[in-house]
Amino acid sequence: MKRQSLQKILIAAASVIAATAAAGGAVAFCGFYVAKADTKLFNKASKVAIMRDGERTVMTLANDFQGALTEFAMVIPVPVVLEEGQIHVTENAILDHLDAYTAPRLVEYFDNDPCNDEIIVTASRQFAEAAPPAADRRKGDDALGVTVEAEYTVGEYDIQILSAKESGGLAQWLKQNGYKLPAGAEETLTSYIRQGTKFFVAKVNLEEQSKTGLRYLRPLQIAFEHARFMLPIRLGTVNADGKQELFVFALTRTGRVETTNYRTVKLPTGMDVPVYVKDEFGAFYKAMFAEQTKREAERAVFLEYAWDMNWCDPCAADPLTNDELRELGVYWLDGEAPNRSVRPRRPAPGGPADVFVTRLHVSYDAAHFPEDLMFKETGDRENFQGRYVMRHPYKGEANCEAGADYRAALPRRFEAEAQTLATLTGWDIDEIRTKMKGAGQSFDPPKKDKWWEKLWGKAPPKKG
Repeated sequence: MKRQSLQKILIAAASVIAATAAAGGAVAFCGFYVAKADTKLFNKASKVAIMRDGERTVMTLANDFQGALTEFAMVIPVPVVLEEGQIHVTENAILDHLDAYTAPRLVEYFDNDPCNDEIIVTASRQFAEAAPPAADRRKGDDALGVTVEAEYTVGEYDIQILSAKESGGLAQWLKQNGYKLPAGAEETLTSYIRQGTKFFVAKVNLEEQSKTGLRYLRPLQIAFEHARFMLPIRLGTVNADGKQELFVFALTRTGRVETTNYRTVKLPTGMDVPVYVKDEFGAFYKAMFAEQTKREAERAVFLEYAWDMNWCDPCAADPLTNDELRELGVYWLDGEAPNRSVRPRRPAPGGPADVFVTRLHVSYDAAHFPEDLMFKETGDRENFQGRYVMRHPYKGEANCEAGADYRAALPRRFEAEAQTLATLTGWDIDEIRTKMKGAGQSFDPPKKDKWWEKLWGKAPPKKG
């Protein structure tokens, strides 16, 4: 089964005004949005949205499972036994929208005539195999020390909430019920059992799935209250065949979310890049992210976006509606009483919604991320976004002294862009320069007319 393609969202370009020097001043925090780097760039990308308010949590888990639905199975450690009403199934489009809205973006500016004064410019992975014949199953849940605390069918999923006394019994129970556990899983399960963790396990109910008419699996949602603000990722590293990409979208009333047991690092942002990057923005972003991950010894969680919902600059997609936010767990909209244990900053009337969104991105494996991700809410509401700037040089005549200075400064500007791109991505600087020349960004200084050539213009033709 192929994963549903992300919804393509197009927006109109915003007006751009920047008080900047003709040859290279500071760029305003705006621009014409032209491209975004969303999660579809990665083959193994899990998306998790987390609403957090005090101890209240709603997790929305989008899986990237590809294969026969009969082979799908999910194991998620959860802190409490969930009632049926605490489990929900939602639509992919909402997470796709949130992904597009917060994605790192490329913006472009067009230099004006320099002779003019004004310049406008997954959490848990799936373990699955065919279930054994009924006659070969179970030597008894009690004998294995496993208790089925609750069983539900929610949407197209059959769900069980388990508790266990020891990992060996739980591992045996999972295997007998069609969950394939790789080597090393029991040790990880032991650590969760010692913490009193329950286990949320889900399979596809084929009859219910057929009723949906969909050829993909929708995200699962769980709502609960617990003091720990965390995301279990260790089970996902046990059977992984390489690094996995995880995108976390946190929704709070207080401000930015960051990890407490790993470094949270802001993605490099605001850099000028060559104009040819417009056609290679996906490749640029992947190379840049891989390079920054390597520089942080592959142990950092990267901040890609932090902003009050309902406005952005520039927007890579329209803000989420109140209905979409409520579906993701933002329960305090439309006049419902919020959790009084939290004291958020209230926006002014007509300003951004009382929802702050944080986008975190981590490339992880067991060697570099041996612990689950632990989070905290902060009071930091400073805006941040992964944003990269492409500036087109002026193509007109510019017959003035300022125009000559502008032309003379362009090779230095282009070289700075080449050096920036090489530093961000690790790409070969000579290859970058070659591509820039092919896109019309020349490193050669402009040819200067000799002073007498301006006196008489073109010489008259010789008489024969």
